[in-house]
Amino acid sequence: MRNIKLILAYDGSAYHGYQRQANAMTIQQLVEERLTKLFGHPLKINGSARTDTGVHAYGQVINFFTQGTIPAERIPLAAKALLPPDIVVVAASEEPLEFHARRSAESKIYRYRIVNTRLPNPFERNYAWHCIAKLDTALMHEAAQAVVGTHDFSAFRATGGPPVTPVRTIMSATCRDAGNSVIELEFWGTGFLYHMVRNMVGTLVEVGRHRLTPGGFGAILAGRDRRAAGMTAPAQGLYLVEVKYENEIVQK
Repeated sequence: MRNIKLILAYDGSAYHGYQRQANAMTIQQLVEERLTKLFGHPLKINGSARTDTGVHAYGQVINFFTQGTIPAERIPLAAKALLPPDIVVVAASEEPLEFHARRSAESKIYRYRIVNTRLPNPFERNYAWHCIAKLDTALMHEAAQAVVGTHDFSAFRATGGPPVTPVRTIMSATCRDAGNSVIELEFWGTGFLYHMVRNMVGTLVEVGRHRLTPGGFGAILAGRDRRAAGMTAPAQGLYLVEVKYENEIVQK
């Protein structure tokens, strides 16, 4: 029995998220079905993150067990013939049997993209949030530093989300002008609650609009009340960028 790890890059626009669902096409279902032809038996894959409908990935990590004999280095090219063009296997390796894409992960990096222009860019409509009001990126970066460290993130968790502890550790948070009127926010943490990044971004945009101060953003975090925070940013601006395993960084 072999334990295969794959790194997937995908455009999530056409899918109802990563995790298999009963009545909708997902990344997990499509990859399991298509790669079954490559390995000769049904696959059950584990993913490092359950990205939502419309969310994208540079570095989604999956693993599965197989008795198939295809060498790992040949899998990316072989998978290209089986997968649609919006899902690509960018790397493959054989791992110890105890490796698990989600449970073995030490941390993840997410990026959120905003197009900050008066008129929308039609070529970015599926890949960024269009914000008309001019945003103060320096102020947003200052406010984002409040989330660095270990905190209770109840203020930024989804209403009705799974009953898990709201305490998470964020190692870094940045907001920068990426050029061409694009703003990028990036969060590196050991774990994230459902909709946590999108809720933080929605609240940081209020800071960028000068409707909320950096101190006010910190007070919302400390207050642990979701009702005090901003809107949930749209899914299409969010990307799973990297996953870390025992000091190894999975590069985009």
